Amino acid sequence: MLDDALASLREIFSKPFRAVLFKSLALTLVLLAGLGLMLERVAIWVSAGGPPWLQALIEITAALGLFIGLIFLIPAVSMLVAGYFLDELAEHVEADIYPPDVRGTPAPVMTSLWLAAKFAVVALAVNFCAFCVWLLPGVNALVFFVANAYLFSREYFQLAALRFRPLDEVRDLRRRHRLTLFAAGLIIAVFVATPVLNLLTPLFGVALMARLHKRLAPPLARKAGFPSPR
Repeated sequence: MLDDALASLREIFSKPFRAVLFKSLALTLVLLAGLGLMLERVAIWVSAGGPPWLQALIEITAALGLFIGLIFLIPAVSMLVAGYFLDELAEHVEADIYPPDVRGTPAPVMTSLWLAAKFAVVALAVNFCAFCVWLLPGVNALVFFVANAYLFSREYFQLAALRFRPLDEVRDLRRRHRLTLFAAGLIIAVFVATPVLNLLTPLFGVALMARLHKRLAPPLARKAGFPSPR
């Protein structure tokens, strides 16, 4: 798995990935900037008409809340980005790791976006719970890494594997290899917890899970129809 992780890390800086890298970074930063702007507007609205000391206190609290909150929002935001760029990223990885006659089939756009949006909501809820225990030393880090390792191992693998097989087979693969996938999710969670590096999470996650799918799945992955969003 470490070889897969190192190969994925090298690949996100390769020439085919750089165009996607710039687009994904731009989209992620725009989304995060929009969230920050919304929080700032709310702080201004709440403090309007109050004494100067109250306005300053609210603005400082909002800034600190934004700094800490973004750590927990990035998993959800990065998953939305991954859903949008998944097929373009996966095609680059598959070109390196599969024979020329074996390639995944892109899922319908609405299916990919629906699965990504559904996961983003779950990731937001889980990380909100992690945020609630942020002030408990030791427990906060454990909750953050365990929660995100599970989420990323589940969803990135699903998004990569759906290019080759239907959802029922993907779920079966997840169950049979849950410990291996969880370990891979821990590696991705380290990305999420590292400032600046966390913006590369979608690229690294897709590259890593595409490789794990090839290693864990049956040799001849049959192509089949994709499930409708549900």
